[in-house]
Amino acid sequence: MQSGVQEKKQTRKIKSIETNIGAIYEVDSVIVATGTYLKGKIFIGENSYESGPDGVFPAVKLSNVLKGLGINLIRFKTGTPARVNKNTIDFSKMEIQEGDKNLTAFSFEDEIDNNIQQLPCYLTYTNNKTHEIIRENLHRSPLYSGKIEGTGPRYCPSIEDKVVRFSDKERHQVFIEPMGRNTDEMYVQGMSSSLPEDVQIAMYRTLPGLENVEFTRPAYAIEYDCIDPSELKLSLEYKNIENLFFAGQINGTSGYEEAASQGIIAGINAVLKLKGEEPVILDRSQAYIGVLIDDIVTKGTNEPYRMMTSRAEYRLLLRQDNADLRLTQIGHKVGLISDERYNKFLAKKENIEKEINRIKKLTIKPTEKVNELLKKNNSSEITAGVKLADLLKRTELTYDILKEIDDNRPELSLAEAEEVEIQVKYEGYINLQQGQVEKFRKLEQKILPKDIKYNTIKGLRLEARQKLDKIRPESVGQASRISGVSPADISVLLIYIEQEKRK
Repeated sequence: MQSGVQEKKQTRKIKSIETNIGAIYEVDSVIVATGTYLKGKIFIGENSYESGPDGVFPAVKLSNVLKGLGINLIRFKTGTPARVNKNTIDFSKMEIQEGDKNLTAFSFEDEIDNNIQQLPCYLTYTNNKTHEIIRENLHRSPLYSGKIEGTGPRYCPSIEDKVVRFSDKERHQVFIEPMGRNTDEMYVQGMSSSLPEDVQIAMYRTLPGLENVEFTRPAYAIEYDCIDPSELKLSLEYKNIENLFFAGQINGTSGYEEAASQGIIAGINAVLKLKGEEPVILDRSQAYIGVLIDDIVTKGTNEPYRMMTSRAEYRLLLRQDNADLRLTQIGHKVGLISDERYNKFLAKKENIEKEINRIKKLTIKPTEKVNELLKKNNSSEITAGVKLADLLKRTELTYDILKEIDDNRPELSLAEAEEVEIQVKYEGYINLQQGQVEKFRKLEQKILPKDIKYNTIKGLRLEARQKLDKIRPESVGQASRISGVSPADISVLLIYIEQEKRK
């Protein structure tokens, strides 16, 4: 793919794309989501060749086109384990890993069938023999021979990397996962490698249950190009070319969920840009998507970025159970949530709020029945009336246990009941974090002018000027998270904004 870029008053704008065979398409917007195909190169032992995953053609010319547009590229590496034939595995030597018994839907549109037959995974382990084979063949690994130049993911290393870096470990977990219902291929999670295929087969066959395993596809490492994500806006639009968006591994991230989350944000914002509307930008207190995008845009990354809960300051608020409460309204506003689904969400929200208000007002008297229940659950008996909400805050008591002394409890779904219990039981901690979020949002709401000239602001250190000029943060809050920008620099920015307001 090549791109046509229109120049106008120093602002560039995407106008067309050209395919590898010369076809030209006029476009209003482009989202580049190349995964690991951008100048992809496969490594299996001493062998290497240009390719995307699973033998699909790589996007080679596109790298040069992006460079020609002034977009900086960096080189990363990732890997994948072998796929093996299910019929050659002895599952009796492995620990079965069953799926969840109570399935949870992703949305109100999903119908859950708890009787669905789930396919289990299986757990096995590497051993000293496995590690011995790996150590004896490290010289044949392109990772250690210097053939691989790209930076790999710190939190998802290859099996040879694990054996070297964690030499004190006697074994490593390996999960055998089905690739699907209609295939005999199994995915050997935890055994990604760039070693030669003969070495892979030998080391795989040292694992309990895999003694006679046969490969359908070998493991491999792949190098690929990606952009410097600090050149993006928080909307995932490229700063210097209008209507050009990037999403997924091309932004320096690694992982399916990371890629999918960027894809939906880039898609939403590409459409909103064409409509002339403001982009959807989730902040760090609203969603893990917001944490991820803010991290890569504000700080950049020098290795494949993984979204971990520990990266989020407000993870007490970013829970699975309240994802719909946090984000459904935004989805409905941009047209992704139907009115029917939104009305179901509003009903759920109302049920939760009503029930929380009810149990906060309901007084439980110290009857024999009440104290018997408390005693049975190792909880202190009461001698005076206590609000039901206060009983629920006790560690040993649950919303389900307390239904025995609550005669007027409404019928709630499992999800609604869970949300009521969480919001009441952890109210103090949640309120504390909400206070932190309010302070955070005060700085986020202090918007920095798009044409601000950092080199002219007196009092900013040289490093801060250079970093601020490169990242072009959208708010003082974002500026405060840039490496190299100190609290003193933020104070200078706040004073500058106040002076500009007075002018």
